[in-house]
Amino acid sequence: MITLKNVTLRRSAKVLLNSATVTLNPGEKIGLVGRNGAGKSTLFALFNGTLHEDGGDFSMPKAWRMGQVAQNMPETDEPASTFVLEGDTRLAELRQRLVAAEASGDGMEMAHIYTDLADAGDHDALPRAEALILGLGFSVEELNHPVNSFSGGWRMRLQLARALMCPSDILLLDEPTNHLDLDALVWLEAWLKRYTGTMIVISHDREFLDAITDVTLHIDQAKLTRYGGNYTAFEILRAQQMELQQASFSKQQDKIAHLQKFITRFKAQASKAKQAQSRVKALERMEKVAPLLADAEFTFGFKEPNNLPNPMLAISDASFGYIVDDQPKPILQGISKSVLAGQRIGILGANGQGKSTLVKTIARTMKPMAGTLTEGKGLNIGYFAQQELDVLRPQDNPLEHMIRLAKEMGSNSSEPSREQDLRSYLGSFNFTGDMVKQAVGTMSGGEKARLVLAMIVWQRPNLLLLDEPTNHLDLATREALAMALNEFEGTVMLVSHDRSLLRAVCDEFWMVGRGKVEPFDGDLDDYQRYLLEESKRLREEAKTAAAQPMTVKAPSVTKQAAAYADVSVQAPTPSQVTPVATPEPMVFRTPEQRKQDAQRRIEMAAQTRPFKKSLEQTELRMAQLQTQKSDLENRLTTPMATAEIVKASKELGATQGELETLELKWLELSEQIQQIENSGATA
Repeated sequence: MITLKNVTLRRSAKVLLNSATVTLNPGEKIGLVGRNGAGKSTLFALFNGTLHEDGGDFSMPKAWRMGQVAQNMPETDEPASTFVLEGDTRLAELRQRLVAAEASGDGMEMAHIYTDLADAGDHDALPRAEALILGLGFSVEELNHPVNSFSGGWRMRLQLARALMCPSDILLLDEPTNHLDLDALVWLEAWLKRYTGTMIVISHDREFLDAITDVTLHIDQAKLTRYGGNYTAFEILRAQQMELQQASFSKQQDKIAHLQKFITRFKAQASKAKQAQSRVKALERMEKVAPLLADAEFTFGFKEPNNLPNPMLAISDASFGYIVDDQPKPILQGISKSVLAGQRIGILGANGQGKSTLVKTIARTMKPMAGTLTEGKGLNIGYFAQQELDVLRPQDNPLEHMIRLAKEMGSNSSEPSREQDLRSYLGSFNFTGDMVKQAVGTMSGGEKARLVLAMIVWQRPNLLLLDEPTNHLDLATREALAMALNEFEGTVMLVSHDRSLLRAVCDEFWMVGRGKVEPFDGDLDDYQRYLLEESKRLREEAKTAAAQPMTVKAPSVTKQAAAYADVSVQAPTPSQVTPVATPEPMVFRTPEQRKQDAQRRIEMAAQTRPFKKSLEQTELRMAQLQTQKSDLENRLTTPMATAEIVKASKELGATQGELETLELKWLELSEQIQQIENSGATA
């Protein structure tokens, strides 16, 4: 088992863990969570031996083999399958020893090594490596492509496959889903569920953590706390713990105030001096309950668009793609779609199928190769690029970005553009103090993402194009983004592998694949079942191809590799999945129905807006009155003159009366909003 006893960890002068004590048992699947900068990666460095504790005791079985994803970008001309196969370090070592034994003619040594090779799984190592590569989204034809021929994201997938190939007793995974699409994510979840060793994973993907973990370690304010259960269970348990802590703190503060009041009142009286002194000692001996110091949650909102053209965008018989060596390379063809005001569209599809191409063309960063894109009058696009540096300048700081944006918008913007106003605005996105002057190139991925969000919000868009906006965001910021998108009154088109965000925001989906953009009639659970069925179909094709090697161009996947891939991701039983004969899109709502849905959302937003505004004002006044009421009640518990008691009592009565009136108003407004929303939902 892994034990930490009173462990202290520092990075430079900053204490990241202070007297941390925890035990992790063999075979546990642990999610390591906490805010960005809390110390998660530093704790990983302790586990893998690159850092040592600054205090306390840390122990892990020396015999445990460790698997982890290398963070460096692989630079090699080795074939992908060979690169992944070499992740099995035990096998690689035995093969090197065998070469040496054969060279020396040591027959006895060779016999021992052959036995060890059999125990290490040498006979099926290549099929297992190929299965990992195929499971993470590569095609059969890419198995023997050089590693350097792949883009950065695909090379990091190969690093992940290499780590999974390594036999291990403990597996460390730091954000393993960042470079994966939903297809590969579903496969990885299934693989990790079958992993028998101890696993510790850092991830900001709520559904991924829920699926694969049974223990949660939380780092907060230099403390490490263990919770039994996955991330959702952790949230529930922590909320209960925080509530109990706050109640205990409030109760103790009342007791301290009572003791202090007695001491202050009687410490000068000789007859009460001993009693006062005993209370002073009681205060000194009292073990103080810490106040609840929960970090302030990051929240923001998209401002109401200046206008809502409908339709936002019309695409007619269009082709999208790239120019390669002066030759057109279409990725998507024959696209005829309309984007309506108020729609919430999730864009699904495997990596490389054209999701980003679709978004970039709509965002005007690429031109269509054929057909027409007709924009609605007053269309204002807010674009979050998958690579933040597509819209950011590394050498510039956040303030310079905002000043340049204000100049570009010019008279078209209704936002204040003075430098002090821009500084204050950046502060609302947690860019405070010297951060507004920090070069973007030196910032973390999460900070860059927040800056892009700040720039988008400032432009008051009516169409949001978001391409993997959560890659570098922590869980709290992801939840803030989901809340902001739900309140946004314009149109959203979202590409994301974060299923929690897709579920929270989108009410319809487009499928991008095979050169087409088609509606997907179903939810994310339907899509996940579709992926499993499609994966099963591809494996069957691979098996058929392996059975007919003369008709298949090298390289080809072996029957064993296809079989291992089949074992790695078992499709649900027929009772769980509606059979899918072909991967063609299923039945979907007609364009007219979707147009009616969008129109209803616009009308509903217009009807509820005044009620919601009044509701917000009512809630604000109620909060003020509640604070005023508490202050008056506290005053009445202290000794006062009779006239002051009468005055405070009258004020308390008036406050209580106004509060009751506002509570009735709040209920009426809430019912009116609910009635409008219900009528819209059933229309």
